[in-house]
Amino acid sequence: MDNVLLLRSPNIDGPDKYEFALRAAGYYSLSVPALETVLVNGESLRDIVQKDPKELELSGVVITSSRSCEAWRETVQSLVAESPTADWSTLPFYVVGQATATSLEEINKVAGKTMLAPRNILGGSETGTGEKLAHFILEDLKPHTPALEHPVKLLYLTGDKNRDVLPNILRGGGIDLQPLQVYQTQGASTFPQDLDNAMNAVPDKSRCWWIVYFAPSAADFVTPVLRNRFEIPDPNSQLFATKIAAIGPTTSIFLRDELHLRVDVLSPKPNPESLALSIHNFDSRQPVV
Repeated sequence: MDNVLLLRSPNIDGPDKYEFALRAAGYYSLSVPALETVLVNGESLRDIVQKDPKELELSGVVITSSRSCEAWRETVQSLVAESPTADWSTLPFYVVGQATATSLEEINKVAGKTMLAPRNILGGSETGTGEKLAHFILEDLKPHTPALEHPVKLLYLTGDKNRDVLPNILRGGGIDLQPLQVYQTQGASTFPQDLDNAMNAVPDKSRCWWIVYFAPSAADFVTPVLRNRFEIPDPNSQLFATKIAAIGPTTSIFLRDELHLRVDVLSPKPNPESLALSIHNFDSRQPVV
């Protein structure tokens, strides 16, 4: 039974679909998180939250992820003891998806009755994508927009990787979107130790290894660590001690052109069954040593 290292966070809410599919195909698989998300620009957000939204001429806040909710929660908790006078409770908070709405609602439970906690949460289950939320916001603000001398201004809490769909739709509709990055994705600081711990639990480390890359951002960070533990093949290598699989053509091209790795398998589809079948088919074509 060969080993498969998945450079991703495992599912903690139930059986992991990738690990299950690979196990069913005859492989021992393990998942090790390669990325982590950290909050940034906390002082900038704190400066905003301390002020009343009327003073800032804000008509609402746009939140598209639970990490942005976490940034707001931490800011609110840090300010509660100072008895702030700003009132954000009635301002519309426009959110993507029910999970994001629930995360915002939780702030009221942990922060008490402070007026910094959002209570006018709009969208949620009705707006499961950024595009749907953008159109929802334009429709919600339509009665107010023509009557205002200046464009409606919304605070937009973002990460470091954002699609342009929502901002483009809102700005095209005359909304003055004020973005503030409050979180970013980076290489997991615990990756080397997590990798060693996971590998120590492998029944037979001497078997052949597959390494599966899921994203270019993770690849750039983890590959130097992996080179210290595996024989990583370059494009001209004839050795198959370690084999490389990629999820998605963008990842595959990055591995080949930027990191100069030999990619043995590109999964035709970004799902567990396609990956497991691709790896199994590749191994089935190799001569038995």
